[in-house]
Amino acid sequence: MRKTLLTAVFALVSIAAFSQKDLVKIGVKAGLNYSANGDYFESIGDAAKDPDRKMGYHVGLFGKIGLNRIYFRPELVYTKTKSDYSGDDFDISKLDMPLLVGIKIIGPLHVFAGPSFQYILDTEFDGISIDDIENDFSVGANIGAGVDLGKLGIDIRYERGFNSNEATFINTNITNLGPSRVDARPDQLIVSLSLTL
Repeated sequence: MRKTLLTAVFALVSIAAFSQKDLVKIGVKAGLNYSANGDYFESIGDAAKDPDRKMGYHVGLFGKIGLNRIYFRPELVYTKTKSDYSGDDFDISKLDMPLLVGIKIIGPLHVFAGPSFQYILDTEFDGISIDDIENDFSVGANIGAGVDLGKLGIDIRYERGFNSNEATFINTNITNLGPSRVDARPDQLIVSLSLTL
């Protein structure tokens, strides 16, 4: 996974260094996530708890390669998400790499969509670190719209994971029961501010 991330960073830098200035831009971004993951299944049975959404955050870098109305925007973002299951928090720290294709609609308004590759760095459920997650690497999708006002931009997008990705853990307070499971698939609304450098 390190090779993949280093390749992505190298690609962003190379694009910026070797392309024409008016076609390629790089910048920084940050914002808030209003997120929830999938159902929580308790060890005592398959009674599922639906998550309540909680606020998280993200920070990262982006590149933008544009030809008139159509553009390509790769991003590399550190994301922290939170979900609430009846008062118990499930936290995920991950690296996201959305690869977005967008089109300018009218003036500063644009829409975009594309896949998002995710690498989970850490998971924690109510103070318990979870080492057993089904897939550290997963794929989802982003779709959204934004407005560019000079070097400043704002966008809102929806992200959803394509397939379930369960994290399992053992409740140390109840040792005679099997493990509990939480679906780590992302389901979130993301609001971002970006600054082109």
